[in-house]
Amino acid sequence: MQTLRTVQVGATVQVVRLHGEGAVKRRIMDMGITKGTTLYVRKVAPLGDPVEITVRGYELSLRKADAEMIEVQ
Repeated sequence: MQTLRTVQVGATVQVVRLHGEGAVKRRIMDMGITKGTTLYVRKVAPLGDPVEITVRGYELSLRKADAEMIEVQ
């Protein structure tokens, strides 16, 4: 299983599944990250937190904990 946290900078991936439950999962979905969405990893901070991605035409920064909940291929 590959998560968004382990993807290299410059890679384009597709969301396979969202892990987590309740409010956390709802918040990720409200940001536009749903199954089948294409994500482009723009930058990763030196310590790995946050991860900057492009999703649905806008830039978004995610914490490591949130990025681990997004399974990609």
